Amino acid sequence: MNHHATEQIHAGYEPEAPYWPVAVPIHQTAAYRFPDHATAASMFRLEIPGFTYSRTGNPTVAVFENRLAALEGGIGAIGTATGQAAVALSLLTLLHGGKHLIASSQLYGGTVDLLTDTFADFGIETTFADPADPAAWAAAIRPDTRAFFLESITNPLATLPNLRALADIAHASGVPVVVDSTLATPALYRPLEHGADVVVHSATKFLGGHGAVLGGAIIDGGTFDFGAAPDRWPQLARPRARYGGQALTERHGRGAYLALARSKFLHDLGPSLAPASAAQFIQGLETLTVRIARHGTTAHAVAEHLAGHPAVGRVHHPAITGHPSAAVAARDFPLGTGSVFSFDLAAGPEAVGPFIDALELFQLVANVGDVRSLVSHPATMTHCRLSPAQRHAAGIAETTVRLSIGLECPEDLIADLDRALAVVPASALTGRAR
Repeated sequence: MNHHATEQIHAGYEPEAPYWPVAVPIHQTAAYRFPDHATAASMFRLEIPGFTYSRTGNPTVAVFENRLAALEGGIGAIGTATGQAAVALSLLTLLHGGKHLIASSQLYGGTVDLLTDTFADFGIETTFADPADPAAWAAAIRPDTRAFFLESITNPLATLPNLRALADIAHASGVPVVVDSTLATPALYRPLEHGADVVVHSATKFLGGHGAVLGGAIIDGGTFDFGAAPDRWPQLARPRARYGGQALTERHGRGAYLALARSKFLHDLGPSLAPASAAQFIQGLETLTVRIARHGTTAHAVAEHLAGHPAVGRVHHPAITGHPSAAVAARDFPLGTGSVFSFDLAAGPEAVGPFIDALELFQLVANVGDVRSLVSHPATMTHCRLSPAQRHAAGIAETTVRLSIGLECPEDLIADLDRALAVVPASALTGRAR
């Protein structure tokens, strides 16, 4: 199957006897009975596939993993308890042992916390680079660099990196590329087709779509050859006692990366996706392309309206004239760039609170990708722990407001924004920056 609308409904699951359920069953179990001792021993030695304990695998979770891998064009996937867990595990698999990461300077604030605080505690050093400046990434590469990490659509400014250019630079130095594609989803963009090696998602957002459940996923393209430089990747390409003296590349071939992420980091750290949560994500995937199309159409209408409003200084949406990612959007995002974007008030920071509090339909929530339209203030919420210099590098001002456009009537959302923007006093307007 090559069509997303079909894959998102059918991939990864076939009804089975004795009941032949059309909807994917929820296998709400912690453990599994083995047919005999020999089979159990082989499964625990990772010699044969199978479910041993729901911390590392579950039949319902497996359907979600297989379906999402099909949608992204990967060889396999791992479901995790949250999107943050997916980011952490995807990178720890490459960086553990105190290696070096080059990451985009435009990232979700929680990811920056992970990289600059927790990863730093682990001895992992991160260099941040402008996603629009490939030369800066090339200059930052060191002998111990083991990954590039970026977002396909940045949060909150909706900047679109030139992934192919960055991937070419990374691969020339033997470095894999990990892309957080939460805001794009495979309905709009498949990073593996543009040079990425690994894709991560916060499934909590658009994949689930209703803001009801937490989860994440790691998808491997199987494209990076870890066996080509075994000294750089001893955790994958050198014999390990944990795996019976074998190398994971020898045992699992292209699946070695996912095998390590699942058998070591998911197993040892335990951020497992619950079966009931996976079932909700499976249902979310079934309507993904329909929802994403409606989200995007409405977001475009709202962004264009805001671009003409006198109380708005700048709109950060690739469809708006002058946005730095307009060319990448036209080339790589023919179906649009999603429904999360930001704008700057044309007033000072003192106008942010009154504006947000005057909104009625937009709900003040630290989330995106819901059927409901959401608003947040990055500088004091999701990105509050970034230093002023980091926020400046990310393009986030004190007056930047992030919107996640839901599935409501566009006219109602525009009316709500106009009503709230009316509370910004004319005397506070500082002039419009286009």
